[in-house]
Amino acid sequence: MDAAAQALADPIRRDILRMLRDREVTAGAIAGAFSVSRPAVSRHLRVLREAGLVSDTMRGRERAYRIELEALAPLEAYLAELRAPSAWERRFAALETEVHRVRRERRRAPAVVADDKKDRKDKETA
Repeated sequence: MDAAAQALADPIRRDILRMLRDREVTAGAIAGAFSVSRPAVSRHLRVLREAGLVSDTMRGRERAYRIELEALAPLEAYLAELRAPSAWERRFAALETEVHRVRRERRRAPAVVADDKKDRKDKETA
């Protein structure tokens, strides 16, 4: 996870991954898309490859790169864990639900009490 997170820290590497999201792209095409030197792009690709975020295959004299989304799974799990509600948040949510339930019951209760009083009066007069 740490290697993937470090690899994603650079905006050029994130842009490279966006390029690879839908299709394989050759190293030359990737390098042509950026204003940095080809050796710099090559280093970015190596970091992504070592982090497991991309893989490459030789096509004649060119390398074609493709994204490897499985390498993001540990990072996604970590982020999901951070987003998950804490024990206190779950308790407060349960308390809020209980407060709404009690309010709803109290709103209904006066109508029931009024009906009971009317029924008692009807019985007394009968």
